[in-house]
Amino acid sequence: MLDFPTWKKTWLWLITAIAIFAALPSIFSLSGQRWPSALPDQTVNLGLDLAGGSHILLEAEVSQVATQRLENMEEAVRGAMRQAEPRIRIGDVSTANGRLSFMLDDPADIDRARELLLPLVNGTGLTREWDLQVVDGNRVVLSQTQAGLDQAVNDAMDSATEVVRKRIDALGTREPTIIRQSDTRIVVQVPGLEDPDALKELLGQTARLEFKLVDETALPSDVAEGRAPPGSEIVPFAEGSSGEGQSLAVRRLGGIRGDNLVGAQQSFDPQTNEPVVSITFDQQGGARFAQLTTENVQKPFAIILDGKVLSAPNINEPILGGTAQISGGFTVDTANNLAISLRSGALPIDLAVVEERTVGPDLGADSIRKGIIAMAIGSLAVVVLMIATYGRFGVYATIALVINVLMILGIMAVLNSTLTLPGIAGFVLTIGAAVDANVLINERIREERKRGRRVIAAVENGYSEASRAIYDANITNFIAGVLLFLFGSGPVRGFAVVLVIGLFTSVFTAVTLTRMWVAGWLRKTKPKDILL
Repeated sequence: MLDFPTWKKTWLWLITAIAIFAALPSIFSLSGQRWPSALPDQTVNLGLDLAGGSHILLEAEVSQVATQRLENMEEAVRGAMRQAEPRIRIGDVSTANGRLSFMLDDPADIDRARELLLPLVNGTGLTREWDLQVVDGNRVVLSQTQAGLDQAVNDAMDSATEVVRKRIDALGTREPTIIRQSDTRIVVQVPGLEDPDALKELLGQTARLEFKLVDETALPSDVAEGRAPPGSEIVPFAEGSSGEGQSLAVRRLGGIRGDNLVGAQQSFDPQTNEPVVSITFDQQGGARFAQLTTENVQKPFAIILDGKVLSAPNINEPILGGTAQISGGFTVDTANNLAISLRSGALPIDLAVVEERTVGPDLGADSIRKGIIAMAIGSLAVVVLMIATYGRFGVYATIALVINVLMILGIMAVLNSTLTLPGIAGFVLTIGAAVDANVLINERIREERKRGRRVIAAVENGYSEASRAIYDANITNFIAGVLLFLFGSGPVRGFAVVLVIGLFTSVFTAVTLTRMWVAGWLRKTKPKDILL
């Protein structure tokens, strides 16, 4: 138990030295000192409560989900009826009152139509998403079920949360907190962000990109008054575009959405040198885009972003390469933000900022200072008590305690973890818990000496017997820490990270390192007794 060969001591000191070295950049950073640029500089990230930053609460417009589902169902129904053999002709299509209804030209087609609609109505899950009714023998009515709508809203919120995460990660920020709150809200916390307005603009952009054919049959006077021909809709031009202040009539169905994008980059138009966004479709999207442009050469098509027309160029020739270029009076920054939004995917639902809170870095600095003071006072009290009670063994425990704190910082830096205010509380708690192990060991050694065992046997049995209790206690704490990390969020996770890492480092320093030091002292001095 007290035998430590050279290779084992070398290995333990190497692990300790690496962890301490990994902690040094964080210590320099927290103290305001400059760390040499030639050396690795991985540091512990500071959470929102320590580094300052932005807290934003987003709320979704859930009514859009029902509207979008109606539009998708209408397009699916039209496609299914058109592809039927022989074709099933329908008319008098209506989406009023949140329901999709249409008439069959031939009532005899009702059974065939029902068979084609059943897969669309039932969906792919266990929840029935639509109710299908036949009225007057030839009118089909599709109504959204509440269960189907609730599931769609939940799926949209999950997708929106992931899109928000991708957009914020693209900004280069570290360790953002992005969680759902209730059914329709998302909490976003970004530590160290200096420009919250840019964040709000990025998150507030739905980035729903569409390519739709312009309805050339629409009269300019009708468009100006907001009237569109059947099957079309009026879409206004975006601010800053060439048609700002005007509107355009576009075909409501049959266009292409940006769901098939695989790439988007800010670039420059080679002819005008204006900032643009170059986009790339996947194979399916590229084929659909090629078909659209091939079938409509010399016709205008509108590039629509979030319900606003960016531009409406003519299709001069088929675009077959699966790439396109979006222009619309961009600056470099706005083009880059749009590229980020398109790469991360369109938000399935609009998000509005309903709460904004900015935490200043001064508050975080004050929290760090007070946390360090609390840690220092607590550590000093523990050190005095340990040395006064256990003498040399208390000194070993104190050295192990210092190494323990440094190892926690080093491991957190290597893992790119975030330190929060509760994390500092975890540090203080770890200091007390780390000393517990040494108290158990030293008291066990005392008991063994009182039973008359020799020094070597007492120390060996003390470490052996106490270690089992230490491992059992730390296993239960580890389980609690893992559960806090898995089911907690934000500050709770920050506490759990320090707790779990501290459990491993505490056992390593308080048990393994101190045992190595005690074993070396015993072999060197061969004392007849120990003062405990």
